Amino acid sequence: MVDCLNPHCSEPENPDNADDCHNCGTSLHNPYPFYKDRYRILQVLGCGGFGRTYLVKDTKNHDRPCVLKMLLSQATAEDTERAIRKFKLESEKLATLNHPQIPQQYKSFQDRDSFFIVQQFIEGEHLLKECLRQGCFSERKVVELLQGLLPILKEIHDLGLVHRDIKPVNIMRRSNLNMAEALRLVLIDFGILKDLSTTRKSSVVYGTRGYAAIEHMMGNPEPASDIYSLGATSIYLLTGCFPDVLGKNIEFDRNELRFLWREELQRQGRTISDELAYILDKMLRPWVTQRYQSAAEVMEAIAKLSPTPQPQQPTPLPRSADPESSVEPTRHWMSLIKTWVVSPKAPEVGIPVMPVNPNPGQPLKTFSFEVITADNQGKVKNRRPGQANYLIEEIARGVGLEMVAIPGGSFMMGSPETEEKRDSDESPQHQVTIQPFYMGKYAITQAQWKAVAALPKIKIDLKPDPSNFKGANRPVETVSWWEAEEFCKRLSKKTGKQYRLPSEAEWEYACRAGTTTPFHFGETITSELVNYDGNYAYGNAPKGKYREQTVEVGTLPPNGYGLYEMHGNVWEWCADHWHENYQGAPNNETTWLTSDERNTRLLRGGSWSSISRFCRSAHRGRNYPGHSNLNIGFRAALSPRTP
Repeated sequence: MVDCLNPHCSEPENPDNADDCHNCGTSLHNPYPFYKDRYRILQVLGCGGFGRTYLVKDTKNHDRPCVLKMLLSQATAEDTERAIRKFKLESEKLATLNHPQIPQQYKSFQDRDSFFIVQQFIEGEHLLKECLRQGCFSERKVVELLQGLLPILKEIHDLGLVHRDIKPVNIMRRSNLNMAEALRLVLIDFGILKDLSTTRKSSVVYGTRGYAAIEHMMGNPEPASDIYSLGATSIYLLTGCFPDVLGKNIEFDRNELRFLWREELQRQGRTISDELAYILDKMLRPWVTQRYQSAAEVMEAIAKLSPTPQPQQPTPLPRSADPESSVEPTRHWMSLIKTWVVSPKAPEVGIPVMPVNPNPGQPLKTFSFEVITADNQGKVKNRRPGQANYLIEEIARGVGLEMVAIPGGSFMMGSPETEEKRDSDESPQHQVTIQPFYMGKYAITQAQWKAVAALPKIKIDLKPDPSNFKGANRPVETVSWWEAEEFCKRLSKKTGKQYRLPSEAEWEYACRAGTTTPFHFGETITSELVNYDGNYAYGNAPKGKYREQTVEVGTLPPNGYGLYEMHGNVWEWCADHWHENYQGAPNNETTWLTSDERNTRLLRGGSWSSISRFCRSAHRGRNYPGHSNLNIGFRAALSPRTP
């Protein structure tokens, strides 16, 4: 495959023999001739505010894998100038850093108005992914983390530089098992590196909340700021929670001026040595003068530690004692992790069961997003980073379908009797175990519908443009259950995969994404989070706006699985028939059917015209399978292939 280098291209993958991008028409020979001649893009690794990052192979150097970073143009000339300045700083400073645990810079150059850096590719996985896969770090692993990262920080700081973005996703562990554990760690992403020798001040504050010290967020980073970030990273990997001075995650005791992370660890039934706890506390002190002032000081303290315990089985991420309890604000993504179950073949507790890749030989892609939790008035109280794997199914030229990998797990389906404005058909609440599968990142769009409607008929005809609210990226609506089924059958025949409507249990599991509250955002919603009739508030939330129409998919914040608009926008058909309650319901992902195909089918999620309570995770709508309306759409599911 050859990727288009147009940074605004939404479908950059092209066949090897393509001259122009199939999606945007950009020439694959120009404007970057070096790309076609030397660097062949294998995968898009990520795209941020400043640039796009690719995994490439260097065809003129034995197909060596490399990381190619491309600077994106910014919104204004001032922003572009700032971005170029930072890009050049990263390039210049990386060229001077000669440390085995920092990616080596191979080349940097400018081609017309664009800037590029080619760096060493580190094969392995970042520590957030490792933590999600294996569970929270043990004391021994935290010590190894400090032993591995502190020498890197010392070298950076000795050159008058501050990294400014130390966090789990920017620390890689090499796949090479023949190296000492500490040396397998590599610090990456020097994109917001700060040169302390410059006096230039910026109105823009860089960094990641939860990992950035107070002076850092005030625009005055110094070496001790990186030490704070490394301490916060250690606490996160140890407990699964962020230290946050605003008390949104691990609480901050304003009397003792310390984070209560040890108390969090005790709640999980775990402890660490007082010696290491003292070091971490000192790294995390809020006032910079009370912290370790250099990496060398922390290294000296680590060297005096008693021998660390022998390796133990990885500790699962914290689990609530009551599986039906509400998600606590200090738990972040642990509310998601606690629902994961272990495959009979899995060697240890806490490993998520992910669906098998249905495209052998084509690695899944990864995307990042922000997960929001709201308080009982609908105000955002927490933002945390999320990440998920997905595949793109090409339906037609320039039209793809993004399917997100949903891990298998167990959850409590339905609503507790204490939930406000619940309905009787949401009872009895019962535990359901779901096998891994794929779910549409968005509701099916009008562009996707039109592409599939042009495919050969299976059973019934499909109108190419049935929707009332027009827009290629708006969800398709005014489609019946039978028409949604026809869509899935046509797509399945084209791709050879098992596309289908999700079962009701799969839909609720995917919507909740590990939460137990009425909405995946928390106890209530607002019009800023969900597209519904804001005149009807839920709980203590204020009234909001009523848009009176659909919005484009991806407009509103996603849930913890990276699925967008699971609440509101359009009702979504499920495969099941409606039943008056859950008596006799399956305890797995099975579709629950009656003997009469004409019976009403399930609708989930609410819509742009719904009142708030109809948008709850547990609410069950219904309609006859032949009915269509301008507030009804659907979302596709995909069964993974058998291993």
